[in-house]
Amino acid sequence: MNILVTVFYQPLFNLLIWIYNVLPTHDLGWAIIILTLLIRIVLYPLGQKSIRSQKALQTIQPKIDALKEQYKGDKEAMGKAMMQLYKDEGINPLSSCLPLLIQFPFLIALYYVFQNGLTNNSFDLLYPYVLNPGQLNHIAFGFFDLTTKSIPLALAAGAAQFWQTRMLMGQRKNQPLPQKTNDITAMMNKQMLYIMPVVTVFIGASLPAGITIYWLATTVFSGLQQMILFAQMKKQEEAGVVIETPKI
Repeated sequence: MNILVTVFYQPLFNLLIWIYNVLPTHDLGWAIIILTLLIRIVLYPLGQKSIRSQKALQTIQPKIDALKEQYKGDKEAMGKAMMQLYKDEGINPLSSCLPLLIQFPFLIALYYVFQNGLTNNSFDLLYPYVLNPGQLNHIAFGFFDLTTKSIPLALAAGAAQFWQTRMLMGQRKNQPLPQKTNDITAMMNKQMLYIMPVVTVFIGASLPAGITIYWLATTVFSGLQQMILFAQMKKQEEAGVVIETPKI
């Protein structure tokens, strides 16, 4: 836990306070959004790999469903067939998960920054060169209390999650597969498209608004990164450039 505090919590907390201090309005909401953007920039390469891998997995999802249907009841044969599929497609199924796992320490540290660092006005972990503000103004944008729950912010985070997931779903290429397989894929996509935003709203509504603002901001920035990457990949595909799936 001390490593988490020293390596992740303390630097993020100090960066947030520094941003809060330099903003003319001393608005904690904007400080959280700017901090989120800086984190997304640092983790940009990992985000790129994760998005590329998710798109590749979405592309071959109908083939995966077909194998599940073909080898139903024979897990060993299905496992071998799926590994061969990943090999033939040049896809590492773990490559979309590992970048997210690497981000977990940041997420945990940010949770404690927003959960504890913003409410108890304890600045004992500030670096000597970061000005102690004495007290933080928890009212963001003039009307949001960041220490309390916010249903509107939770709904906005859910809407952003829906937008990002729908964008990813729309990138899967249509493939001529049996109708039953297409039905399975459509059902899974529909569940993912609607369940994830609902879960986001449910969790976001139970958290302090400071954390929900971070969740909303990081989803929006991730969606914009995803949009830019998809546009670049589309241009590469139209130009006949072979796009390699990142291996991790």
